[in-house]
Amino acid sequence: MTIPTLTTGAPLTMLAMTNNLNTALEKSNDALVDVSEAHHEVLMRLAIAAEYRDDYTGQHIIRLGYMAEKLSALLGESDEFCHMIRLAAPMHDVGNIGIPEAILKKPGKLSTQERLMMNTHTDIGYKILANSSAPLFQLAATIALTHHEKFDGTGYPQQLAGDAIPLAGRIVALVDYFDALTTDKRYRAAFSDAQAIEMVLAQSGRHFDPEMVAVFIANIAYFIQLRLSINANPLEYGPLVNYSLASFM
Repeated sequence: MTIPTLTTGAPLTMLAMTNNLNTALEKSNDALVDVSEAHHEVLMRLAIAAEYRDDYTGQHIIRLGYMAEKLSALLGESDEFCHMIRLAAPMHDVGNIGIPEAILKKPGKLSTQERLMMNTHTDIGYKILANSSAPLFQLAATIALTHHEKFDGTGYPQQLAGDAIPLAGRIVALVDYFDALTTDKRYRAAFSDAQAIEMVLAQSGRHFDPEMVAVFIANIAYFIQLRLSINANPLEYGPLVNYSLASFM
């Protein structure tokens, strides 16, 4: 039996093949990042469109992203998670794009049937966001689905309770509630910060994770100042829409 021997050219051929494979993988990864960034841009623009259907300024989703990022950091989450939730949180109500305008913009109280229709925005948002393997979009889908769950299990759509509610959903639920309370709506004026703080505290252990509420309230001056700063100097959507996703792939 003759045992083949490597010639001088064989190692060089193997090296060339390895280099070609590495180059191909790099190109493939770059293409994946490009596709994912395009996907992110489309979804963010859809979120912006949904927000403009329900908000006069469109700044809510920007405030929400930065508030969620800060609360995540205060809770000890990793830098990567904090950065991702800032990008993912603004997509929380993307499902509003599928809600009839007559319901979405109704100035008075919704009927039972209208409320049930409104509540479907969580499932709609999840279906829009979930068909991706990218961690950022998976996080956004989780937030869209779970940000109306309540700590005591009385929320929707799945009536999850306590730690069964994903952390990102609990974070966004809290900052979304506070920001909504302190923002003018077509059917009411904004509550004062003092009133909003009392309303948040009243929902500790019911709507919201009590440990998370304690951290939020202990740092409430930061969140109030953040809201005031963004309102005084409105931010552009560019940093959210055109954010590089390479580090999240």
